[in-house]
Amino acid sequence: MARFVIAAFKPKPGKDAELAAVVEKHWGILKREGLVTDRPRYAMQARDGTIVEVFEWRSPEAIEQAHHNPAVLALWAEFEAACEYVPLASLSESLHPFSEFRPLPI
Repeated sequence: MARFVIAAFKPKPGKDAELAAVVEKHWGILKREGLVTDRPRYAMQARDGTIVEVFEWRSPEAIEQAHHNPAVLALWAEFEAACEYVPLASLSESLHPFSEFRPLPI
């Protein structure tokens, strides 16, 4: 059964553009590797610059496969160089019942 995920990536100082570039290619790599469903993914930005991405893994097994996939591991290394993974609760937008974010064209 598929699994939705909401990920929040807070850019490290001076890494905003680098993070945006990594997020832009993230979906394509996951799709190419057969790890996500055909549902569209969404990328948005919080007021503090954190990028929030929503997408659907194909299955729990696909999530596990990602942890052993060379293309995904290389991409995750790029994420780690450009950002910190943060919980949604750390975003001020999460304090509101209807959280609003700026849509990203990526």
